[in-house]
Formats: sequence, structure tokens, C-alpha cells
Amino acid sequence: MNQHAKVDIRQSTCPHDCPSACALDIEVIDGQSIGRVRGSKQQTYTAGVVCAKVARYAERIHHPDRLMYPQRRTGPKGSGQFARISWDEALDEIADRFNAAEREFGPESVWPYYYAGTMGLVMRDGINRLAHVKKYSRFYSTICANIARVGFAIGTGKIAGVDPREMGVSDLVVIWGTNPVNTQVNVMTHAMRARKERGAKIAAIDIYNNDTMKQADIKIILRPGTDGAFACGVMHVLFREGLADRDYMYRYTDCPGELEAHLATRTPEWASSICGVPVEEIEAFARLVGRTKRAFFRLGYGFTRSRNGATQMHAASCIPAVTGAWQYEGGGAFFNNYAIWKFNESIIEGHDAIDGSTRVLDQSRIGRILTGDAEALMGGGPVKAMLIQNTNPMAVAPEQTLVRRGFAREDLFMAVHEQFMTETAAMADIVLPATMFMEHDDLYYGGGHQHISVGAKLIDPPGECRSNHEVLQGLGRRLNAVHPGFEMTPRELIDATLKKSGHGDIETLQADLWRDLQPDFRTSHYLDGFAHADKKFHFRADWAHPPFGIAGMGPWEQMPSLPDHWTIIEEADEAHPFRLATSPSRSFLNTSFNETPSSRAREGAPTVMIHPADAARLAIADGDAVTLGNTRGETTLTARIFDGLRRGVLIAESIQPNKAHIGGRGINTLTGAEAVAPIGGAAFHDNKVWIRKAAPPATA
Repeated sequence: MNQHAKVDIRQSTCPHDCPSACALDIEVIDGQSIGRVRGSKQQTYTAGVVCAKVARYAERIHHPDRLMYPQRRTGPKGSGQFARISWDEALDEIADRFNAAEREFGPESVWPYYYAGTMGLVMRDGINRLAHVKKYSRFYSTICANIARVGFAIGTGKIAGVDPREMGVSDLVVIWGTNPVNTQVNVMTHAMRARKERGAKIAAIDIYNNDTMKQADIKIILRPGTDGAFACGVMHVLFREGLADRDYMYRYTDCPGELEAHLATRTPEWASSICGVPVEEIEAFARLVGRTKRAFFRLGYGFTRSRNGATQMHAASCIPAVTGAWQYEGGGAFFNNYAIWKFNESIIEGHDAIDGSTRVLDQSRIGRILTGDAEALMGGGPVKAMLIQNTNPMAVAPEQTLVRRGFAREDLFMAVHEQFMTETAAMADIVLPATMFMEHDDLYYGGGHQHISVGAKLIDPPGECRSNHEVLQGLGRRLNAVHPGFEMTPRELIDATLKKSGHGDIETLQADLWRDLQPDFRTSHYLDGFAHADKKFHFRADWAHPPFGIAGMGPWEQMPSLPDHWTIIEEADEAHPFRLATSPSRSFLNTSFNETPSSRAREGAPTVMIHPADAARLAIADGDAVTLGNTRGETTLTARIFDGLRRGVLIAESIQPNKAHIGGRGINTLTGAEAVAPIGGAAFHDNKVWIRKAAPPATA
């Protein structure tokens, strides 16, 4: 008689680098494998919806190409030639090489490097404990959130806003600088609810007619890096036509009169000449916003990944302060809820071991750091050894030409702890196999909502896979890195962190499944004042004193204090007549999921969108191989004729593997690593390039 498999439904949280941090119901089959993954209806933000790539997670966790055992490189770097070794051999060699680098060049020659391949606090941030205890070079996280965070908090005083579920009771949902259909699908759940139940309008503001914009009622297509000009044009109309809430501004904002005087010359005509949006569209949007009390501004990361990104976020966030939308349920603004978690990660990260004199190296400038740039190295010595977890800099980091050169150094020892043989892992000396989120315990928060949760281990890992924490424990013993965090299990670390943070214990949080930490209405809407000392929303930004981060990075002293279009962007010129943005795709998440067959089939080969008129002028046809280039390098991919963008703009969706591009050089070959003011960051969507038909391959 056939035995039926036992299927249990277990709960967890999606760990990937996405603000949605979806609550999941997971089929666990016979305690050994997983089946379907669904969004949980028990959590009110996820509301039963999850993106397609996570719904197919069984395809990823049970992938035949997963790394299963430690390996040592046997051929040239990048050759893919490795031999199987034991865990003891691997960890012994890593420790020996780290100690050798420390003896010859000092502890700062070792640089533990990581990012958000998992957003779980234990598995993501524990690597900092090793750096702090050993006095290795510290890590400054800049590649994603810095620019957006400082741009929002410079106005409100902290990174927190209206309950994002209030989109569902709004009369106008403005989705600005983010494409949630591709990147955080739950935003659309609540926006669509408002449309269905209240007849609300959805407005999308972005640089091309993306999948979110296709579902919107109002579509505003800008040139990249010009959102600040558009926002100023909108606010000009609000003041000019009596749609600004002067009573609200007098009570809740710092300098409304000064702002109005400043905006007198920022007319819709002025804005249109910069951003490309017709005057009548600017005026119509302003009137709609001004006349709709329940206007919810859902602000994203995308429009901040520009050299003027912080000023763009600030300008956009000023609009609901001008209209007074913050006063109403379903009105105000939301970007991220970072400020509400208040997690004390001192044990996870080893805060008691931090030596403030140890240099801090900028994640985004890894290419410059590994090729010996004195400024990027903070005047110190070279990096000679690295441990990399949770990230794939050989594809995602800016200035790929420098990154490749740095990783190819024979004098650089590198250990990579990964789930698949990524392009970064292929450059390693030692490769270690890593667990996935259902194979270990961790603690999660939702940047795009208000819940915290424990993600418990559901199944055993395959082969010899070990978690990040287990690797750090093994290295800690061998490196004489003494700290209580190395002696604790992940569950003990979670429990201690929750208790230190005032969130109770692990058992209570697990019983809650997903705990809602959203502050009350008055707090979320800043009705008792904003989070600055004067309790005001700040139209005048004090960029010299940002609320967090390393101040004084980039040309911060040139930043406009009042909302404006800051002309620091990489403008097109005669040699580089196009502006390029590298927007996220639907089926990849950075470089996660680009190993799964269903995601690869949907995305196809790398393409670049070009306006039909621009393509005709350059004799480029749909499907032609084209080369894009600038002073940083060149990449070749396939042209896609597309009329949903402004003339002179190119869009390349997704971070495809370098090897997927014709010639093997990926899109981040073209992106720069100049520090974005005022606290650093990477301007991924701010590149000037040329484009031409690719030369046919040479024949023998």
C-alpha cells in the first residue's frame, strides 16, 4: 500500500533583501523537504500574498547545483577549478591565512564583508562580531539604503511613518520611485484594496512605464535624477493655487514662508524643462494631491540611487507636509519603519569589543579598496584577506572593472560562504556551503511594515551546509576570538537580543508568529510633533548634521538646504548622450534567484530599453546586440525598443550574471562608486553612457 507523505504547514518569514519581509506558510513534507510556499493570511500586511519567486522556493532550496561541501581552489582564480576538502581543513586554512595577514600587515588587513542575502539579524550581522573582536577593518554598509534613509529622516527626524496598511483606506496612493509589482508586491495589495473599496486613485511616479505604472491611474514619467525638480513644481502649484495647508504648516513645519518664497521661481515650466514631464501633467497632479486629504505617499529606494538622491527623497517627502496630509488616516508618507524596532544587537555584533580607532571601509568602494586606492583605504594598508557572506560583489558592486582586477589579485586570500557557485565564489580560494533560511533559526523585521518574527529551523540542511553563525563559531575558536556571542546558539542569541531590546523572550515571540509593533495613530502621523528637537518637520535640511551614518561624505556642502533640483547628477554630454538606470527585475532579487530555472526563463537574456526615436536615429533595431560604454568600461546586451521612457534614457532591468552578457561584462561595469552625499551610498541609476550597435564577432 502506498504511504502518503506527511505535510505540515509551518510559519516563517522571507529573509531576502526586500522591505516586504513576507509572512510565509510553508509546506514541510515528511520533515525533510518543502513544497508550496504561500503568503500567510494571518499577518495583516502580507495578507496572503507573496511574490512568484518565493512561492517557488522549493525550486531554490532543493536545487541540484547547491554547494554541498567545502572546496579549495586548485586552478587560476575564476577558473572554477576546485577540490573537495573537509570543514576542519577549510576553517584551519582560513584561520591560518587571516593570522598570517595580521602578522605581516596588521589586523586591519583582514576585511569581513557581507550584506543582505539574508536579512536575519543573527546570520547577517554576526560577522561584525568577528571584525570587532579581532580589530579587523570594519564594514560600512552603503550599497542600498543610506541615501534614502537620510533623505527621509532629514525631514521627519526619524525613519518611520504612517502605518503602511493605511494605503488601504487612502483616496490617493502615490507610489514614487519604486516598482512594487517587481520588488515588494504587498504594496499593491493595499493600494488595490483602496481602489476597489473606496474608488481611490493610484499614481505612479518613475522613470519608465514599468509593471507598477501599467496598473496606475496616473502615470508620471520623469528623466532620471529629476524628481526634486518635479516635486518643487508640484509644491509651487500648491502654494500658488491655495492648496497648501497653511494652518498645518504653521503648527508642524519649520519655515513655510521661506519655502514658499524659495519655490516662487520653481514653476511648472521650470520643472518641466528639467524633468521632461509636461506642464499640464505637473499641474494636474498637484491639484489632485492638494484636493485629496487622504493622500498616501509610498516613497521608494529607486529614485534615491542617484548623486542627488537624498535631496530627491527630502523634496518628495515635503509635499504631504505642505498639504497637511499627515493629519488624516490614509494620508501622510511612508518609506521604511527602521526606527520602530529598537533592536539591541550588542551581543550579535559584539559592540563591547568595538575599537573606534579601527578603520571603517566603504562597502560600495570595494573595487577601489582592492586595487589600492589610498583614499578608499582610509590612508591605511592593503586588504590581504577577506571572508564574504550573504553577497555577490563580483556582480552587484559598482565599478566592476576595478572589482574584477581586485579579486584577481594573487596576494588576496578570499573565503566565500555561499549557497551557489556565484561569480564571487568562483574567485575564492576557499568556498564554504551555506544554509538557507528554512535550515536555521533567525530573527526578522519588516522594513516595509511593522512586524517582527522568529524564523525557526524547519528542515535539516543538505550535504555539509553550515549556517553563517556556525562558520563564525568555528573561525572564532581558531582565531582566539573570545566573546560570549561565539558560545551561544542562534536561539540563545535571539532570546538575549529580544530581552535586551525590551521585546520579551523567544518563546513568546514565536507564539505570536508575527508581532505588530506599529505605534499608535498620533505617533505614526506625528500629531504630537515630528522627531526633531523642535518637533517640526524640516523643510530646511541640515545636511551637515545627519541623524545617523558617517557625516561629511561626498560633496555634502553643496547640497541645497531647501527642496530643489541639485545638478550634481551625471548629466549626459556629447560623448555620452544617454542616461542609464539599472532598475530591478521581477524574477531576480539583486543576484538571488538568477540560478533558478523559472526565474531565468522569465527574464531571458540581458536587454536594454531604448526609445524608438533614439533607436531609429542610431539605426538600432529590436533584438540587435548593442554596446553601452563610458569611462568605466563597456557591456554588450540586446536592444529592446520601448516607448515608455523619455528620449535620451536607457533602462536595463535586473542584475544578470556577468556571463549572461555578450562578452561577459555585466551592467555594473558602467556604474560609479563615488560616495553620495551626505553619508555615502551608490548611485546605481545615475550613469551617462553612449550606445551603438555591437560590432559583429570576428571570424577566423
